[in-house]
This record gives sequence, structure tokens and C-alpha cells, in this order.
Amino acid sequence: MKFHPLRKISVTFAAALVLVSMRVWAEVDVSGITARPSPDWLRSGTIYEIFPRDFSVAGNLNGVTAKLDELHSLGVNILWTMPIHPIGEKFRKGEFGSPYSIKDYYAVDPNYGTVNDYKRLVSEAHKRGMKVIMDLVADHTAWDSVMMKSPEFYKHDAQGKMMPPVPEWTDVAAINYGSPALRQYMIAMLKYWIQTCDVDGFRCDAAAMVPTGFWVQARATLEKIKPDIMLLAEASKPELLTNVFDIDYSWPLLSTMNDIFIHNAPASDIRRSWEDSRLRFPKGALHMRISDDHDESRAVARYGLNGALAASVLMFTLDGVPLIYNGMEVGDATESGGDALFDKQNIFWHPKERPELRSIYHDLIQLRHQYAALHNSRVDWLHNSDETKLVTFLRADDKDELLVVINFSNRPLTDKVDLKNVDGFVPVKISGVQSSDGGPLPMSHLNGFEWRIYHRASISMHPVPGLAVNEH
Repeated sequence: MKFHPLRKISVTFAAALVLVSMRVWAEVDVSGITARPSPDWLRSGTIYEIFPRDFSVAGNLNGVTAKLDELHSLGVNILWTMPIHPIGEKFRKGEFGSPYSIKDYYAVDPNYGTVNDYKRLVSEAHKRGMKVIMDLVADHTAWDSVMMKSPEFYKHDAQGKMMPPVPEWTDVAAINYGSPALRQYMIAMLKYWIQTCDVDGFRCDAAAMVPTGFWVQARATLEKIKPDIMLLAEASKPELLTNVFDIDYSWPLLSTMNDIFIHNAPASDIRRSWEDSRLRFPKGALHMRISDDHDESRAVARYGLNGALAASVLMFTLDGVPLIYNGMEVGDATESGGDALFDKQNIFWHPKERPELRSIYHDLIQLRHQYAALHNSRVDWLHNSDETKLVTFLRADDKDELLVVINFSNRPLTDKVDLKNVDGFVPVKISGVQSSDGGPLPMSHLNGFEWRIYHRASISMHPVPGLAVNEH
């Protein structure tokens, strides 16, 4: 479910969520604290979000399992399955209903299969070296949930009636974490899925709307069963990354990308947004870098095909962990946001007249496998000759340096990167990319939305004159 108090959105519904969320919590200054350490497999990984209903024609868990070899060959190592539970019928939206309106946390939607089908999916993913995280909807349930037999599990309004967490979310009822019994119920359920199916973690829906104290309590229990468990917060709430969550959403950066592509904001806002987040969050905080997910219209629809690819290159080369959503790697443009969540919209796996996007994504993932410099928190922003259109930065460690140059305008430009020593940099070959003749660094010519990545062996870990070094 969408919940992003720090995103700038013009949609009326989303704007209402902003107002609600700002009343839910006040931001705590944690910028002087170090973020909790995250598992290496997460920090170096790539997350793939799967909507089982749309992922295959069959629309079930076995349809996902059947494609595990394809996901493995793509190179992703973390699979996030959107909610797999039965969907409520009372106040249902659309024909199929929202997967975030859950009737029974302990069951699997019969349209998807069985608990054993999910167990097999996880087991087969593990055989291929991939982790699996479940979508946990902890803030609300369907109105006909099996939990309704315990009214104290739910919030009530002044008239004593159960209520939705947000007025517009009419298909769900808000859970009451003031109830100790409710907390125990939820933690027992999380233990069940780890012990029964061996899941590796949870993507926690609307995490900021659930008391932080519950997450602390839940994590302490779950770590006793699976010490390297991973928790992803659907939130941009700094305090959650101090001792509970391993990673959250980079909503501020997504909002900035939308402003650049849709509202013609300058590309320099990318660095500004990144630096603002660096000041707000704990040191070393990890963010999931997103340009596409189930709450948005597809990136290829918002940004255009070449613009969406430029945005993806940024997400794959910045610090953090990139996300690929449900067919994004083939340029699928099937509607995903809004009411599309309540119906079945099959991925179109073989769209006409697309570049070799899968090969491009494969090679971007391989870059993350090959160069540990892309796993650390160091980003050296470089000035260039046209910062309204061009973004330039360096990722480095003691072995390698990667120079990233991205044109965020739809027009060609010739630019100069402010880097004193360019000796040794060579372009990285990405399959399926036909680059223009860029010329020798520090000059570079880029077509509209064109991008280029260069590599050289690291000269020094010491800051280079002219660089803005950011290692937090």
C-alpha cells in the first residue's frame, strides 16, 4: 500500500496520505547514529518484485517457480513475493481485489495454490542461490478477516466502530497494536512462515504506520530463528534503520525523478535529494533504489523507454540496492498502479520493437556482482558543464573506480566532466547498448537520455581534488 510522507505528489489521494502520515509520526533526529548492519547478500544484491497474479498466464505460485531459471540467469538474488494470502470479499475493490486486503495470514490464496506450493518456490529459489522475502501487511486486514472474531485486535472510532487506517482505504480495517494479544498473534504468524517455508525476510507494508516498538519486538524474536533475517520497510522514516530494518524505500529520490522527467526539474536535483537524505538518515543507511513498482504507473509509461532506462542506470550505480519490478526487464508497459492492482494484467513478455533490455539489465546486475565499489556508501559527485541536464559521479574502493555519466534530457549534449585525472578510464561494455561516439574524457557527447559507465583500476582511496566526497 502506498504510504510515503516525504514524497511530493500531486495526486489528491496521495496528498491526503501525506497529511495523515505527518500526524502519525514526527521525525526523530538519528543522523548521528550508525545504521544497523545489513547482510552482505542484501547490500550486494538486486531485488526482484513479483506480483504472482500477473507474472504468468497461470497467475499462481507454480507459474513463478517455473520461471526461476530465467530470474536466476538474469542475475537477481532476492525475490520479493507480493502478498500470497486469501483476499477479502467484503468491500472488495475490482474483480480480484487488492492483495493487501488479507483474509487469513496463515493461508495461501487458493487462486495461487497451497502452502506447499509456496514452500517449493522458496526451496527451489534457495537451490539457485536466491533469497525469498514475503510481503507482510501488518497495518490492516480485510473486513472479513478470520481475526475479526477478536474485535480488540482492531482500532475503533469514537462511536465504537472499526475503522480503516486511512478513510480512502475502504477495503481494509486498521489493526490495533495497543493489544498485547494482537502483537503475539502477529509475531507467531511471522515465525510460522519462517519455520514452515524458510523465508529469508519480510517486506513490511506501510511500516511507518505500525509502532516502531512492535518491529523491535518482532525482530528480536525472529533473529533467534534466523539470525540473518532481512526486513525491508515500505517507509522513509529514518529511525527505522537504526536498529530494526535493514533497508527502506528511497521515496525522496523517486519523487525527484518524477519531477525531472514529468515536470522538467533540473537534473541537479538528484544530487540535492541524495544529499538531503544523507543528512537525515543514520550513517551507512541502506535504501532500495526504485523507479518502478506496483504503486506506480510503469516507468516506461512515465519516462519513456529511453528515459526509464536512464533512470534504471542511476538506480543500479548509486549506493543502495536496486529493484526490478515484474517484467520491467523486458520493458513491459502493462498498467500496474491504481485500479490495475485489483485485477489481472498479464505481463507481456515479448513486446514489439524493444531494445535488448534484458541483456542490459543482466549486464548492470553483473556490474554489481563484479565491482564491490558499487556496494559501499561512497558516492563522489562530480561537477560538469551542464548540471541542469547531466549527472556525473564516481563510485570507488581500493580496487576499482567507476565513472557514471547520464544525460537526463531528451536532447544531445556535449559536456565536460570536472575530473582532473581521467587516465585509464575505459567505457564498460553493456550488451544491447549502441553508444554514440563519445570522444575522449573529460569531454563527452551523449544523445538524449544516453548514459555511459567507465572503469579503471583505483588510483587511490584518497579524495581527488575537485571531487565532493560523500562517505557517510
